Amino acid sequence: MTGGVHPSTARTGSEVPDARHLVELLRAAVGGAVDDGARRRAEYSTDASNYRVVPRVVVFPRSVDDILAAVEVGRATGVPVTVRGGGTSVAGNAVGPGIVLDTSRHLNRVLALDPDAKTATVEPGTVLDTLQAAARPYGLRFGPDPSTHARCTIGGMIGNNACGPHAVAYGRTADNVVELDVVDGTGRRFTAGATASGAGTASVPGLDRLVRDGLATIRTEFGRFGRQVSGYSLEHLLPENGGDLAKALVGTEGTCVLVLGATVRLVETVRSTALVVLGYPDMPTAADAVPALLPHAPLAVEGVDARLVEVVRRSKGASRVPDLPEGGGWLFVEVGGDTPEEAMAAGRALAADGGTDALLVVPSGARADALWRIREDGAGLAGRTAAGRQAWPGWEDAAVPPERLGAYLRDFESLMAEHGIDGLAYGHFGDGCVHVRLDVPLEDRPGRLRPFLRAAAELVAGHGGSLSGEHGDGRARSELLPVMYSPEAISLFERFKALFDPADVLNPGVLVRPRAVDEDLRRPAAHPLPLSRRPGGMALAHDDGDLTRAVHRCVGLGKCRADLTAAGGVMCPSYLATRDERDSTRGRARVLQEMANGSLVSGGFRAPEVLDVLDLCLSCKACGRDCPAGVDMATYKSEVLHHAYRGRPRPVTHYVLGRLPLWARLAERVPRLVNALFGPRALRRLLLRAGGMDPRRDVPRFADEPFRRWARPLAVDRPPAPAPDDRPGVVLWADSFTDAFSPDAARAAVEVLTDAGYRVHVPAKPVCCGLTWISTGQLDGARRRLRAMLDTLAPFLEAGLPVVGLEPSCTAVARRDVLELLPDDPRARALAEATCTLAELLSRPRPDGTRWRPPSLAGLRVVAQPHCHHHAVMGYDADAALLRAAGAELDVLGGCCGLAGNFGMERGHYEVSVAVAENALLPALRAAPDAVFLADGFSCRTQAEQLAGRRGLHLAELLRLSAAPATPAASPGSPDTGGTFPSAPPVG
Repeated sequence: MTGGVHPSTARTGSEVPDARHLVELLRAAVGGAVDDGARRRAEYSTDASNYRVVPRVVVFPRSVDDILAAVEVGRATGVPVTVRGGGTSVAGNAVGPGIVLDTSRHLNRVLALDPDAKTATVEPGTVLDTLQAAARPYGLRFGPDPSTHARCTIGGMIGNNACGPHAVAYGRTADNVVELDVVDGTGRRFTAGATASGAGTASVPGLDRLVRDGLATIRTEFGRFGRQVSGYSLEHLLPENGGDLAKALVGTEGTCVLVLGATVRLVETVRSTALVVLGYPDMPTAADAVPALLPHAPLAVEGVDARLVEVVRRSKGASRVPDLPEGGGWLFVEVGGDTPEEAMAAGRALAADGGTDALLVVPSGARADALWRIREDGAGLAGRTAAGRQAWPGWEDAAVPPERLGAYLRDFESLMAEHGIDGLAYGHFGDGCVHVRLDVPLEDRPGRLRPFLRAAAELVAGHGGSLSGEHGDGRARSELLPVMYSPEAISLFERFKALFDPADVLNPGVLVRPRAVDEDLRRPAAHPLPLSRRPGGMALAHDDGDLTRAVHRCVGLGKCRADLTAAGGVMCPSYLATRDERDSTRGRARVLQEMANGSLVSGGFRAPEVLDVLDLCLSCKACGRDCPAGVDMATYKSEVLHHAYRGRPRPVTHYVLGRLPLWARLAERVPRLVNALFGPRALRRLLLRAGGMDPRRDVPRFADEPFRRWARPLAVDRPPAPAPDDRPGVVLWADSFTDAFSPDAARAAVEVLTDAGYRVHVPAKPVCCGLTWISTGQLDGARRRLRAMLDTLAPFLEAGLPVVGLEPSCTAVARRDVLELLPDDPRARALAEATCTLAELLSRPRPDGTRWRPPSLAGLRVVAQPHCHHHAVMGYDADAALLRAAGAELDVLGGCCGLAGNFGMERGHYEVSVAVAENALLPALRAAPDAVFLADGFSCRTQAEQLAGRRGLHLAELLRLSAAPATPAASPGSPDTGGTFPSAPPVG
């Protein structure tokens, strides 16, 4: 043992201080931020579990000394201390009633990496993917890889003894830890390791005696199979196992020590892999086949249920999910080799022992990735049952020896049926670990949870299994440990904790002297907010009209804290800019859940905490697509703003930017005058400040000729009779932004659609979808505009004509929001089904069965920024396929541009808006100065122009310019439609 007792700052055992005094003590001792605000405490009141425990204060340590100081304050005052990493714990392991330490904000570095020794030393808040990225250049990786690898921290993995799919090959986190730098509940700081390192059992007074007294119990009850994670892993303390204290402290869930740093073992990355997919009649039969596969030394053996695959198909679209071998349950097995040929040979050899003829053997690559994505997407979508009901953790990761897995699954299915509970099973079948979330009605009948968990614990214990196979016990299972362990083992747990934390300061209520499994449940404490109590709000049909049910879709998986940009994701742009939990989708959902609870965050929709946490939400809608639980924070924000300001004065930007189409209609009459008014810098800054906008912004120029004026010859009230040429008709919807600011995009669309063989109709009346009213929560005004839109388009919809939207955000309103705001109007469904993007229409066969051929884009490099709403609602697949079919060298960016309509224009948002743009857009533009910048979104083009001096093109403009004869390029705003595209278009 190294180090010693950290100097105390106050007398241990003194009276528990009031909140103000506690904060004063912490701020005097800690260099990092200390926050006891109601909003911050709401954000940290739960993790990814069913439990709600409101902390007294949240601390963001900047150094190891800050952690030590916070522990001393906790010891001195008797206030509990709970450490938290990514907050992805599903058993309530990372919530506590006292001081919560978030290590992920600052203590997140890889301190050292030794490729020869194959070790790395990391801070506790280091995200697993950060370590993997540091190890990758050396052909190394950390073996365990839970599904939350993009946001879970090494400290959290050590706390829960995390595993993941590759644990069948590389073991649990405990098997990959070399040494731990820790502090315990007595204030001792020491290095824990194996006996050979001088930091084993003898380094902690009383530990050798505990092992001697418990030898028989430890040898018979602990370490019986690889996924026995429940309780303390005392088998590592046995002399025959090296007396390894570091391994024994892994999985103690912050109840004995807090990790200050860790040295972990790395493994070599397999050079080549192959995927074997084996189909069986059902999941238990698939499980029966596992033992025969394990001698082949697979890298991963994952089980997937047919009902889960069906949920993935419904969510992602059947065409985007690859076909699987026939079956009702599948095993996804990864094997490796030094060469692709060796990997495929290993896959075929394993498949021969699979006991089924329904199989695939696929080399690594796009097809294998698509197949693995079924498993990955299914894990996220398992939060809903096949019937669409909310499913909860609690019996999330039980495990049995693999040879017992089939029998256990059959008994478990019978148990669920007996209790009237359903869930979608999947998991790490090679280790005997089963994941399932259950539709226990926590909302109104939480009493059904306890008897089921008790029966499930007795079942798994009867099969020689473990209540937890990788997530730890936390509040969800600690009370049930006596079902699995003898009284002698439970006594050893109590003695073990007492050696490190006799005053029960560290994470109390977990493992030893546990809270009851049905105490502190989050969902039953929230009050319903149905539409009857929210007049004029969103329908929220997928959540039975209840806003409380909608915000509780967030179960805390934390995918919004991961950077999804490289994979084409967008969520959550403000969090990526600030790295503050407040600005994650999860943080916002937690505050809205507390609003529904009403105890911590009072004041309802107008609560300052609510408006504060929503302030930096860009309303990008990306969470509606990227969040596995389907959280749609943009919709919830509109709902909250609607009720917060209904009948009350609003922020000035709601009147200016939130009603922009009205002002644009007026400005269209005198565009040159308006442009001149905003020309002088001093006057522009003054007017922007008066309108609640940031003076560093520019005002987009109004076009000299709006599109609707140019398109008068095409304007009709209803579809005319079919022409002799019998060309199919199409409605071109020029929204307010396109009409006023980007009419050339609409003119280009007319030419492209005409060239594609369509008769283009432009509605005679203006068509506004109310987008800006929706984003600012002016839902009554939005409904009026949507009804007017339906009145105008009704004749075209009745005729079955497609409606082509040019602005993605407006197109998304017609595809989705109209159903939320006008759910009882049958025309809303007709509009949603008729509306499409330009690329979607051009990609379809025409009524005569022929297809349009795009002009050649060969040799053209295109950097495309999909609008967030395009990504979230329509998807960019049709656009990408069209551009690649035309021969373009295409780079599709993930992430958000950062302007997001009114967001980036508003005062107080500029820095975040720029930081969001720096995540993907601006670096991509700087890296490709000669590429065409393609962006259908007006806000995306505006952001690029204002921050990078790059003019962007709409898809219609690119297609028109590519098809046009070679003539001098048209200047921005010019009515000319011919010309070749300059390689790097300047700002107009």
